[in-house]
Amino acid sequence: MSITLGSLFDGIGGFPLAAQRVGITPAWASEIEPFPLRVTALRFPNMAQLGDITKLKGVDVPPVDIVTGGSPCQDLSIAGARAGLAGERSGLFLEQIRLIREMREVDQNRQRTAEFVRPRFMVWENVPGAFSSAGGEDFRIVLEETVRIASPACAVPRPPNRSWHPAGAVVGDGFSLAWRTLDAQYWGVPQRRARIFLVADFGSPSASQILFEPTGLPGYPPAGGETGQAPAVQAGVGAA
Repeated sequence: MSITLGSLFDGIGGFPLAAQRVGITPAWASEIEPFPLRVTALRFPNMAQLGDITKLKGVDVPPVDIVTGGSPCQDLSIAGARAGLAGERSGLFLEQIRLIREMREVDQNRQRTAEFVRPRFMVWENVPGAFSSAGGEDFRIVLEETVRIASPACAVPRPPNRSWHPAGAVVGDGFSLAWRTLDAQYWGVPQRRARIFLVADFGSPSASQILFEPTGLPGYPPAGGETGQAPAVQAGVGAA
């Protein structure tokens, strides 16, 4: 059975394209802008378009194994007004959390348990400005809201120096989360474009393995050894 993926804030289908290249089936996407919708209709004719994320309900969304989302970055970026997660655009990240939580509740009602509850994995992508937004509090909220999908009582503390490392992990009882800052220049793209990639596994401690042990891309050398690319575990947090 094929692994399936749902893409939130889909844009022109970056996550579905990557998924398709490694044998994952893009099942559906959520996007509202007309031009990206025309692009993905051409590239992924079999991928359902579900529309506005704020109108989606977990009970109505087809179950998938992975949900990806690059929620709007404008309010987190150092180039913007820095409204953070309180902003109208970047605050849509919380809609991603809401929908995944609802989908998992529906699957649990179908008598699926532990690692079989879908979606099991979440991937979030955003700008490095998320680390410093609201003095670092916004990224703490991102981590805490994500792990609370699996463990509602879990609390994620701020780092002692109030500064987030570019890579780290949170590991609890039966769930895990890892983040890492990656730059497009190390993957054959002729520009510097750093982004945070966060992977959550709501059914096992595999998130660090997924994110920190890449097999590399065909035709490109692994990124390990480049400046700023070494992973570092920042925190281990158990359910309270």
